[in-house]
Amino acid sequence: MHYDAPAAPEDCTTMADVRAGVDALDRQLVELIAERARYMEAAARIKPSRDVVRDEARIEDVLTKVCASADAAGLSRSIAEPVWRELVERSIAYEFEVWDATRG
Repeated sequence: MHYDAPAAPEDCTTMADVRAGVDALDRQLVELIAERARYMEAAARIKPSRDVVRDEARIEDVLTKVCASADAAGLSRSIAEPVWRELVERSIAYEFEVWDATRG
């Protein structure tokens, strides 16, 4: 989906500008998280047993990559890391739900 581009953060002169930018980004983030959830659905479909849904090594791999991406993008790790930890935990919970629903 395409949205009209809001003002860049450095070009914002009012709180309305800021809010329009945040709202536009939130819509894009929802779309991206929805796509990520579809990958969790695929993982639930592919994984052969419930005991492999949670993969600690993969969790750490994801967080390492996210922190590196955050550093490169100028995003504070104090935002990135807890947000992705929660996203990963919620994604795992969702994957369990899908796994159970498709095998139950």
